[in-house]
Amino acid sequence: MDLEELQTFVEVAHAGGLSPAAQRLGLSKSIVSRRLARLESELGVRLLARTTRGAALTDAGIAFRDHAVRIVEEYEAARAAITPGGDLRGHLRVAAPASFGPAQFAPVLAALARRHPLLHIHACYSDRSVDLIAEGFDCGIRFGPLQTSSLIARRVGTFQGKIVASPDYVRAHGAPQTPDELAHHQVLMQGTERWLLVDGRKTITVQPKGRFKADNVVALAAAAVAGLGLAYVPDGVADHELASGALIPVMTDYPPIAIGIYVVRPPDKRVPRKIAVLTELLIEHFHRA
Repeated sequence: MDLEELQTFVEVAHAGGLSPAAQRLGLSKSIVSRRLARLESELGVRLLARTTRGAALTDAGIAFRDHAVRIVEEYEAARAAITPGGDLRGHLRVAAPASFGPAQFAPVLAALARRHPLLHIHACYSDRSVDLIAEGFDCGIRFGPLQTSSLIARRVGTFQGKIVASPDYVRAHGAPQTPDELAHHQVLMQGTERWLLVDGRKTITVQPKGRFKADNVVALAAAAVAGLGLAYVPDGVADHELASGALIPVMTDYPPIAIGIYVVRPPDKRVPRKIAVLTELLIEHFHRA
């Protein structure tokens, strides 16, 4: 079986059709079509069903895709092992948080793409807990503390945050001075959560409550601007609102602890080079920040 044909099939499966795959491969559509025809002839099955909208994987194509991806990735890993300084190739699928990701992680992924023009990068920004293995991601970028899992984590940096409220909220309800006073305030939350606050050399755990929840801290910052309550926001998320006075820090004597930022990946003794390179770029980025 020709590896080039496998790589072409993987590209078509990822791109969702022959034309976009041909464009990404820098080949004509006819060459891509011939490679797929040879692969189907070798296997004795149809991998693609041509439709008016392009091409869709058949049941056999879906079943074969994951195996083909692994074969291509193993080849890329073997080539990287003997040419460690060469260009990265293949695909890198990354899951990153939507609240913090576009501002902090997108520039790093763009730098990775510039340095390695043969690497195809697909970043998915979502604040939900993505199942990396089930959804086919190579790695994810997450904030700590991390939940216990089989994933392998590497810390790449930290971020600090603050508790904020609008001036209108503070005029109407006052500002909490101690963690105990949070019980008397509306807190804007991403779910049922804990806040870890610094009290001198101690860490205090509080479990705030509130009626407004959102799975995105940008949305929580907007709700805080509207006067709905207190919000915990990472530095960089609400800088404009803080600079304009639409939000003000509160309870500054008890700041939230610094939160770790991690690259997580499925369990494997071998670290794929594309993930290792991304990890080092993130470490460099947060070291400069």
